[in-house]
Amino acid sequence: MAFREEKDNSGYVDKLVNIGRVAKVVKGGRRFSFSAIVVVGDEAGRVGWGSGKAKEVPEAVRKATDEAKKRMVRVPMREGRTIHHNIYGEFGGSKVFMKPATPGTGIIAGGPMRAVFESMGMRDVVAKSLGSNNPYNLIQATFEAFANMQTPRGIAAKRGLKMNELRDRRVSAGVPISSGEETSTEAKPAAKAEKAPAKKAAPKKAAAKKDDAKAEKKAPAKKAAAKTTAKKEAK
Repeated sequence: MAFREEKDNSGYVDKLVNIGRVAKVVKGGRRFSFSAIVVVGDEAGRVGWGSGKAKEVPEAVRKATDEAKKRMVRVPMREGRTIHHNIYGEFGGSKVFMKPATPGTGIIAGGPMRAVFESMGMRDVVAKSLGSNNPYNLIQATFEAFANMQTPRGIAAKRGLKMNELRDRRVSAGVPISSGEETSTEAKPAAKAEKAPAKKAAPKKAAAKKDDAKAEKKAPAKKAAAKTTAKKEAK
């Protein structure tokens, strides 16, 4: 599905996801109007969606854009490029599944889900749509999945811990820590241990230099003593 992308003066990116024709049967016949679905994002973690109906397509798009800007939410991203963990969302007959991806993977998704990811600025994610492909249900299932996502900071707050304490527990449990996170407290003693031998080696070098200096001072005295002993033996 091709999307029409526009960027307004406020810095938001608008993506037109779907346009449908709606018919209303009245006494005199049918009255046709148009419905539009628009996704709006700032490419920095905020995204929203809206729908609008009007007799003309531009008016329907304008209504949908205004509604999307009012319903924008902030989605936390890991390292500013992907989601934190596998998430699952469901709405109506649509089901979506997403999982984080390594740098350089790109957006592996289609349909309205791709428009949502591109608008919010997500760069690496793998997503799969299951069930109905209805754009209304699919977008709402995507936002339902975002609502189910948890962040390390949120988990630490629920447990009453600090981020450092949570990282230490993850390290002790053998859970890998991403490059964007700070090093744990267990890594710091290791660095100190590596620096400790270098500090101990310095006094040894100084002591060796002192011994060499003492040896150089004693050398003339030893030579003089050897000469005196040789003269005595000769007499």
